[in-house]
Amino acid sequence: MALLIFGTLFLPACLFFIWYFHIPRTFPSLPIIPIYVPLLGLWSSMGQDEIYERWFRAPLEAHGAVIVWHAGRWSILVSRPEWLTDMFRNENLYVKAGSQVKNPHSVIATLVGDNIINSHQNWKLYTSIMKPGLQKKVFDTTSLLRQSNKLDDVLISKGKGSIQVNDDVQKWAVDVMGENFLALDFESLGNPNVVRLESLQSTIKATLFNPIYFTFPDLDRFSWLLSSRKHGYRIMREFDDRLYTRTMEMVRRTSKSDMVSHMLADAYLTKKITEKQFRDNLKITFLTAHENAQQLVNSMFWQLGTKLDVQSRVRDEIVQLSRVHPAPSQEIINTLPYLTSVVLELLRVFPPVSQLINRVAMQPAVLGGDLPIPKGTFVGWNAWLVHSNTAIWGADAREFRPERWGSTVEEMQARFRRETVRGTYIPFNAHRRKCLGQGFALLQLKILLFVLLGRVRWVVDPEYRLKLTPVGAPCFILSVPC
Repeated sequence: MALLIFGTLFLPACLFFIWYFHIPRTFPSLPIIPIYVPLLGLWSSMGQDEIYERWFRAPLEAHGAVIVWHAGRWSILVSRPEWLTDMFRNENLYVKAGSQVKNPHSVIATLVGDNIINSHQNWKLYTSIMKPGLQKKVFDTTSLLRQSNKLDDVLISKGKGSIQVNDDVQKWAVDVMGENFLALDFESLGNPNVVRLESLQSTIKATLFNPIYFTFPDLDRFSWLLSSRKHGYRIMREFDDRLYTRTMEMVRRTSKSDMVSHMLADAYLTKKITEKQFRDNLKITFLTAHENAQQLVNSMFWQLGTKLDVQSRVRDEIVQLSRVHPAPSQEIINTLPYLTSVVLELLRVFPPVSQLINRVAMQPAVLGGDLPIPKGTFVGWNAWLVHSNTAIWGADAREFRPERWGSTVEEMQARFRRETVRGTYIPFNAHRRKCLGQGFALLQLKILLFVLLGRVRWVVDPEYRLKLTPVGAPCFILSVPC
């Protein structure tokens, strides 16, 4: 009897696991990354770079693509530049499909919804509304200089010795994003009594990037049973409601401007978009406009804190400029060649978004004329592995060497465009769906470096061990001698 009961339970369970984890027969013959690799964060201290080196680099460099378990399904991860270029160019074949399509029931889908980054059907509509605010021809550097000085003051106030910068960098990034895109002052830096959206954001990150639920989002279907997921949904709704309320209060008391928030609100109030579309695009602006900057600045602190010769050289260039232009405009700061090369190299070595699998084949396809892709298959890319491939960037591809970009700003901009078109430099994606905020992101880091390097020197604490996070950049401790 016991054996019968065991068989009755065991056999269906085995059949379910075989069905759930089987690789579709229509998939191309490619190396398979073991399914346990995405879960290593649960029990291993390995960083993402170590994981990539051990399991991803060799098969990706040899075959150009691998089969990987991602967000509850087998997908194809691509690193060969010509295949990436084909993927990016053929927007109507390999269409954007984020969590709202892949796993609409999940916590992360509740957070991001359908937005300008992950939408296919509504992308042109969202772009027509938001692009003027995200991609201004000229950004005023006044607020960037003020916010960067505020961050510098906070770090200096902590005194000499070891300090952890990540929390303050996140607050700075939220404040910069709020002032420049949403017309909101979040007061994240310097006002500990404010109940902050930024603090909710920290909770959200911990909820989203739990390896179990990120790897198996179908578990979110059982939120009634899993208290942590029930809490996750509640946090997402609270964040959504607070941001919506803050934005609508601001819109009612101010006149229209060139801010993304005003443009979205106007589209919502004139019924060009729904309330949900308004909320979703507010949230994605908040999230991406500060998270990518935060990751990039963390990388900057690490890299310049270990490459003191680079730090010294870019400081000399900045100090020389500051004698003539103590508050440089966008046009002036963009004339500095070594600063420009440092920023471009940071994006190469530490792309803020190192991996993304958010495109789906709408019909059977052959990627780049070589790789068969079955209909309904999700495909994505890994920027870190592309950027560190020695066959593309040379024997020193994994080294931080700003000089590789050239000696003049014009040479650097030309190589930046050339490598992006080739699919060999993709920190901002490429082609039509490239990041609309890339110009502001570059300016934001340049202004911060202008302020920091004029006032402080720093080195990485010798006891700190670099560990890349799931979104691609380090969080670490610094020793800052003033």
